[in-house]
Amino acid sequence: MPRRSRIAFSHLPHHVVQRGHNRRPVFITDKDRLTYLATLEEFRQELGLKVYAYCLMTNHVHLVIDPGHDPANLGLLMKRLAGRHTRRINRLERKTGTSWEGRYKCSPIETDRYLLACSRYLDLNPVRANMVVHPADYPWSSYRAKVGLTDCDWLDLDPCYLGLAETLDRQRIRYQAWVEAGIHETELKFLRHAVQRNQLTGSEKFILEVEQRTGERILHRGRGRPRSDD
Repeated sequence: MPRRSRIAFSHLPHHVVQRGHNRRPVFITDKDRLTYLATLEEFRQELGLKVYAYCLMTNHVHLVIDPGHDPANLGLLMKRLAGRHTRRINRLERKTGTSWEGRYKCSPIETDRYLLACSRYLDLNPVRANMVVHPADYPWSSYRAKVGLTDCDWLDLDPCYLGLAETLDRQRIRYQAWVEAGIHETELKFLRHAVQRNQLTGSEKFILEVEQRTGERILHRGRGRPRSDD
């Protein structure tokens, strides 16, 4: 069965996942993570990308990226991130070979309906993995910056986050409440399924719009709409 092609669009957020080769750890020390984030910051500036969220796990990374005017920037970013990280690890460990799986996963996100849900999915990943009790306890995601616990001057605030309130203080409070409300199991499965299969994270209307834009049939599946009480 042929692999599903990745779809990327200009000026649209994408949930991206890249895993270690054979699911082996790609981050051993804090220096590994700091260097990866410094590389992300560098290429964000160079390529004109927007980074809305990130979470560095032990053997994989989650990113929410808007590639800007050229959707090819997304693939270029992931290639450069993987290449520089691999070269650094190989140099330190005196080995050869890749640190990453050959293909990253990518899911374009329907901004208004699912962008905040994807960010919450990333921020709660360390909690689901039993690495921490609360997302604020994990230093390697964008959560702490979004709720004002640390500074990250290169992290972009997405339009849905900015729409939570009129002031930054209120945006931080409301985003914290949104994350702490948790993820319904249906929503969790939907978000995970979409990115694992390189499908769209969006509604039927969004899928139809993409089909018209690309001229390709998009596989339809069950929905996991964020809960209205969140």
